[in-house]
Order: sequence, then structure tokens, then C-alpha cells
Amino acid sequence: MKLLEKVIAEKGEIIGNDIVKVDMFLNHQIDIHLLQEIGKEFRRLFTEDINKIVTIEASGIGVACIAAQYFDVPVVFAKKGNHRNVGNDIYSGEVFSFTKGITTKIGISKRYLTKDDKILIIDDFLANGGAVKGLIGIAEQAGAAVQGIGIVIEKGFQPGGNELRKAGYHLESLAIINSIENGRITFG
Repeated sequence: MKLLEKVIAEKGEIIGNDIVKVDMFLNHQIDIHLLQEIGKEFRRLFTEDINKIVTIEASGIGVACIAAQYFDVPVVFAKKGNHRNVGNDIYSGEVFSFTKGITTKIGISKRYLTKDDKILIIDDFLANGGAVKGLIGIAEQAGAAVQGIGIVIEKGFQPGGNELRKAGYHLESLAIINSIENGRITFG
């Protein structure tokens, strides 16, 4: 998606050779007009029968909600940590965050994900695939079908995307960063 690549190149902040900070338009301050275009593009790319969009707290929620408008389906997000108001009747897993360098417990209430669901997983970033794999594990526990995986920005130089494609998932990334070197981003 050329528009997204342009915004990343103009506004993204490079940190070292493996992190691009995009919080000024994607996951801290959100450019709603850009997210609308992202939502439309996900709808164009995923024609499968989908009745729910699933994401993970917190950065994926904005993208998932805007995209859900174009699919006319609800969004379910995996909560991080333990929550007294969710209870123990959850599907759960653990996710390692590349950016934060920590492992976090995630969970979705069994009330909101069932064997009848055909889901599209949406997330803002894909590096090693920890968040997506955690959500796939939760979908498997529920017996839900993963119809596709939509990623806003994939780090193509890290293994997550290739591993998920090799596993047979329909994965679409709107911008794939092939490298970050000498303060420059190269897109694939």
C-alpha cells in the first residue's frame, strides 16, 4: 500500500536497525483517515467469509475497529494479563513482545469466540509473530476458523511472516519493511 509506505517513510522514526516507531500515526496518536484507507484495503484483500475480527490489546484495537466497519462484523480483542471482571472462563495463551521484550498472558472470554466463528486476525505489526501465533492458539482452543491475517506493517527481515505463510495462512501485510539500515527503510 503505497500511501502507508509514504507515511512510514515521512513520519516513522527509526531506532537502531530493527525498530520503526510509528506511534505518531498508528498506535498512540491515530490518523483516522489513514486507518480508513487501511480498513478499505483489508476489505479488498480478504474476500473470505468472516464474521469476527480478532486482535490483541492495545495497539491492534484501533486498526481492527476501523476495518470492522468495512466487514460489518464485531471486533473481539484478547486482553493482556489477568482481569477479575473476565473470570476464568477464557481461552488463553502467552505472547512474547519483540518491542517490549516480555512475555504476557492473553485471553478471550469463551462467550465471544466459538466454533462457529470465522475470524480475521488484524494487528499493527508483525515481527517474529508472537502476537499472531498467540491469537491462532486461542482460535484453535475455541475451534474457530482463521480465515486470514491482516498486518499493517510487517518486518520482512524477521521470521514471523514467512513462518505463517509456510504454515498455510492467508497473510496480507500492507507494508513490508525489508531492511532498516543507516537510517533508511527499504520496502519490499
